[in-house]
Amino acid sequence: MKYMILFVLHDTGKLNLVLNRWEEVGVSGVTVFASTGIGRLKAADMLREDLPLMPSLEDLIETPERFNRTLMTLVENDEMIDHVVEATEEVVGKLDDPNTGILAVLPLSRVYGLVRHSDQ
Repeated sequence: MKYMILFVLHDTGKLNLVLNRWEEVGVSGVTVFASTGIGRLKAADMLREDLPLMPSLEDLIETPERFNRTLMTLVENDEMIDHVVEATEEVVGKLDDPNTGILAVLPLSRVYGLVRHSDQ
């Protein structure tokens, strides 16, 4: 079975450190995208009336410093999950502490498109 790990990193300055540690423990690929939560929007008084209820990234691009980074990767087993969690906490601190991030693991019943064949 495969698992998806989603990690919302609070301190974007630690992104490269997290990515390097994940690679060191065997993560083979990571998708990274800018994200923000409603808490940050409210705290920054970014809930403006000119924004739609569900703003797009383009709507918010004026304030990139307000973004988190969300990392997404797939792993094969519980052992790998443990390695990723440990590596993450080595960089950001205990995930139960405030302002470190949120990490979730989802079991996947099917995954398509992982194996790429070359046109050789």
